[in-house]
Amino acid sequence: MIPFLPLFLGLLPILWCQTPDSFAKQAVVSVSRPASEVGAAILRDGGNAVDAAIATAFALAVTHPQAGNIAGGGFMVAVPPAGRAQVVDFRETAPARARERMFQPGESTRTAKTAGVPGSVAGLELAHKSWGKLPWSKLVDPAVRLAREGFIVELSLARSLNSVLPETPRSHPEFSRVFSRADQQPWQAGDRMVLPELAVCLQAIRDHGRDGFYKGFVAGLLVAEMEKSGGLISRQDLMDYRAVLRDPIRIPFRDHEILAVPPPSSGGVCLALLCGMLETRAPRQGDRFDAANIHFLAECMRRTFRERARWIGDPAFATVPKSLLSQAFARELAAGIRPDRATPSESLAGDIPLAGEGGSTTHLSVIDADGFAVSLTTTLEDTYGSRVVTRGGGFILNNEMGDFNWIPGRTTRDGRIGTPPNLIAPGKRMLSSQCPVVVLKEGKVIAVCGSPGGRTIPNTVMQVLWNLLEWQMEPRLAVDSPRIHHQWFPDQIRLEAMPNRQPLADGLKARGHTVILSAQGDAHTLWVDRRTGRIIAAPDRRIEGAAAGN
Repeated sequence: MIPFLPLFLGLLPILWCQTPDSFAKQAVVSVSRPASEVGAAILRDGGNAVDAAIATAFALAVTHPQAGNIAGGGFMVAVPPAGRAQVVDFRETAPARARERMFQPGESTRTAKTAGVPGSVAGLELAHKSWGKLPWSKLVDPAVRLAREGFIVELSLARSLNSVLPETPRSHPEFSRVFSRADQQPWQAGDRMVLPELAVCLQAIRDHGRDGFYKGFVAGLLVAEMEKSGGLISRQDLMDYRAVLRDPIRIPFRDHEILAVPPPSSGGVCLALLCGMLETRAPRQGDRFDAANIHFLAECMRRTFRERARWIGDPAFATVPKSLLSQAFARELAAGIRPDRATPSESLAGDIPLAGEGGSTTHLSVIDADGFAVSLTTTLEDTYGSRVVTRGGGFILNNEMGDFNWIPGRTTRDGRIGTPPNLIAPGKRMLSSQCPVVVLKEGKVIAVCGSPGGRTIPNTVMQVLWNLLEWQMEPRLAVDSPRIHHQWFPDQIRLEAMPNRQPLADGLKARGHTVILSAQGDAHTLWVDRRTGRIIAAPDRRIEGAAAGN
């Protein structure tokens, strides 16, 4: 029995009567049941994990508009059963007209000006050309049909739309037009949503690949929206965009190897630092959720995010030190952690001058019958991105320019970062926290994981993996377990709700921590039972999630 289990029982009482989905051959898990079912159907039709991931991602552009998209970006970790594991980087880029000081403090991120050049369609096409098995059109067509014929609205989408629609008729009228019910009544779970304009754009992508988005009438609609709404993306920006293949970061942890994303995402570097510091301690000390363990974990996070702020950005524009991935450097950082006292974040600033960052992302995991694993995270940045919907196209534009450091030299105690590696420059990829991972044991895939959540993402993924690989929890419990977050500034621990939380909070406060209550992440996870070979899916129920397979 996991030592902290009595502490946690009762946190999510509904979940304890549900067993994780278990599949003999192959599985897809995502935030949306219709999207997961699309991916599973592709697997049954002979597609591989990349095919299923592409089809699921396009379906999410319809059924999960909070973060699914054709005008956002993301990262894919692809690990074939034989051959080279690679990362598809389709992070958005700054338009050619972007400038370092184009934003002012406090300026809204809900405008067309904050849209970066989208990467999703180019990235998914690059993945298909690299590993795909089925025809491209077969992978996009299910999303076309979902948008054209409609899909059943799930409870999470109904609640989400009902929370934002009242404020959009004036601020974002096209968003209100496209996503409101015809009778202007609140959405209910079980309603049917139809998105005919998005269906036409998806059909162009189905028939013409990346050119169906970056050229032709879809590109014309996007550029026209930029001109009407004050955005910066040009036709040339769209034609110039390229997704990139990169080598994954390989992270050793407790006799496993974690494959993660390199810069311009900070996810892999952060995960490497966290793993390196956690490995300085003997495994499974004390209770999983005692104050000593949570204190040490928070101190690891604090140091990780200081290094993130100092060094990480687009590698085409900033030099990211290789030493960040060394276990020696992680041990050096861990040596500064006092077991009895929190380290004030200001004391770690060093050469970062201090003056007087939300995220809505979605993650899906796939393993096919041959053992091909794909971990895919895609995002619009904030929930519904900029909320600017391309007129006549029905798709939401990202607001990823908000992920750059807006004010050079201005790093604040409330979390705003102004360090050089992530300042705005034309053509630059903005820093990300996305952290899709694939875990290997003796060269075989054992887990696929990732999460949304802005800067919380690396910490969420680390805790799911820590639960699985060190504390040897069952997948359901590993995903359900309460999470914490520390990101250097603001200098506080964010702690999820749990029974008997007060003794833990008191123990942390006694060490000098500030503790606040907060929810965190949506980590849809697949786990391979090495004894039976079955795939266990653990959708994260914090928002909504579903697995499908056979």
